[in-house]
Amino acid sequence: MYIIGDLILHGNAGVCRITDITTRDFSGADKDQLYYTVKPLYQDGTIFTPVNNTKVFMRPIISKDEAERLIDMIPSIHAEAYHSHVMRQVAEHYEVSLKTHNCEDLLELTMSIYEKKQIVEQQKRKLGSMDERFMKRAEALLFGELAAAIGIPKDKVPEYIAARVDGKLQRSYLPA
Repeated sequence: MYIIGDLILHGNAGVCRITDITTRDFSGADKDQLYYTVKPLYQDGTIFTPVNNTKVFMRPIISKDEAERLIDMIPSIHAEAYHSHVMRQVAEHYEVSLKTHNCEDLLELTMSIYEKKQIVEQQKRKLGSMDERFMKRAEALLFGELAAAIGIPKDKVPEYIAARVDGKLQRSYLPA
């Protein structure tokens, strides 16, 4: 069970803080059921989720050491662009990585879509909107968790990564 103040990854909401643990008076709900009150760090709103929830993914965020180890791995990751003429297959491939809620998978997904972007730009084309959408989702989840783990603002994560990998990663990979 989490405690008030814990930072967790909550489904697609990303990093959230547990702000309360209490019973809720929802119609049709068990009056003795405990709920986490969860506040996303990088978006507005409040989420109430049962303590014994099995439907929405939740886990503690990674530690600062894990975040720095992940960033240090970046130069050694060989990401390959995923291609298919069937858009549904591409979306399913991307969803698999997102649904693991694993930072390494999110990093590889982001880097593979970036690789695809480089390829299409060399062909004087634009990256597809679906690829862009998945890259933004993956970056939002990844950068949010890295920021919370390291203790920096989310918009400073690209600079932090660039400084940490000491120029080994192309700066154009990181959003401005």
